[in-house]
Amino acid sequence: MTYRRHRPARNWGARVHEITWAGLRAVVLENELLRVTVLAGKGGDVAEFCHKPSDTDFVWLSPDGLRNPRDVAGGASDDTAAFLDHYEGGWQEVLPNGGAPSSYRGAALAQHGEVASLPWDADIVADDAGEVAVRLTVRGRRMPLRLAKTFRLRSGEAELVVEEELENEAGVPLEVMWGHHIVFGAPFLRPGHRIRLPAGAEVVPHPEAIGPGGRRRVREGGPYAWPHVPSADGGGTVDLSVVPERGAPSEIVYLTGLGEGRYEVIDPGGGPGLRVRWDAAVLPYLWLWQELGATVDHPWWGRAYVVGLEPFAGYPTDGLAAAVENGSALRLAPYGTRKLWLRAGVVEERERQ
Repeated sequence: MTYRRHRPARNWGARVHEITWAGLRAVVLENELLRVTVLAGKGGDVAEFCHKPSDTDFVWLSPDGLRNPRDVAGGASDDTAAFLDHYEGGWQEVLPNGGAPSSYRGAALAQHGEVASLPWDADIVADDAGEVAVRLTVRGRRMPLRLAKTFRLRSGEAELVVEEELENEAGVPLEVMWGHHIVFGAPFLRPGHRIRLPAGAEVVPHPEAIGPGGRRRVREGGPYAWPHVPSADGGGTVDLSVVPERGAPSEIVYLTGLGEGRYEVIDPGGGPGLRVRWDAAVLPYLWLWQELGATVDHPWWGRAYVVGLEPFAGYPTDGLAAAVENGSALRLAPYGTRKLWLRAGVVEERERQ
């Protein structure tokens, strides 16, 4: 990491500093309202998104904690474990493969591979009391892709700004799945929290059950209008906008028809919520993943109570080959680039209406 200090060190306003966490390089961006920790040494993950006035961290951290990928050993290797063995929760960049291991034009791609497991270069590109920013870059190893993203935090604002550019470094067209694996859990997420989406969103269930015991919550088929969808048992509807009780069946559905890239996760009890916005022209799908404790075997052992709301180019979670087949993968022209922006900001009680 190249640390470019433009001004003397500060402990007020916007500030940025470098730390080591579990042996991994990380950068902390902070202001009066937020503290955001980004893992430069692993995937560019957001491993902390803490609202300081309420001491609320919106990201879920796995019970296994953060583990350096180089230190994970002793288990049988497979393309799914390549991601899960050092998955700490938080917020990952997913490229070029979303979901299950897949193969694309001779390239074997692991679960959510490959940039989420790679170290990124990082440079401090803004550093004053009004604004701080860090720019991270990475190159793929299985596919000729270069990705750069800048995290930006301004003084007095409870919103993180992310600006990205994806580049095809080859003279041939490529197809990719590009997404942001954002999950919510303790201490923020509780049963009864509400998920709010723009009007007109539609729900496409995953074709097969993803959890133990078969499909027990949402009926296959669709698309269905958000948020009330037919239940799997045919006995009524399920309101997907309400986070279920612990132990509810595992589920994943895909949300389409998003004229605007935006969602909010709201605490009806009056605590802070989170609003995520993004360029839906680039990432037109939103994956809704729920693992609420029903999986009592590997990898969760009944310990996960999480909801993922993941903007994506491409679906389903069967990998890049499936997204190419259904035409939902993002296409990059030879030597082409695509830009993307995202914003994640705290929703205060006064903003709920």
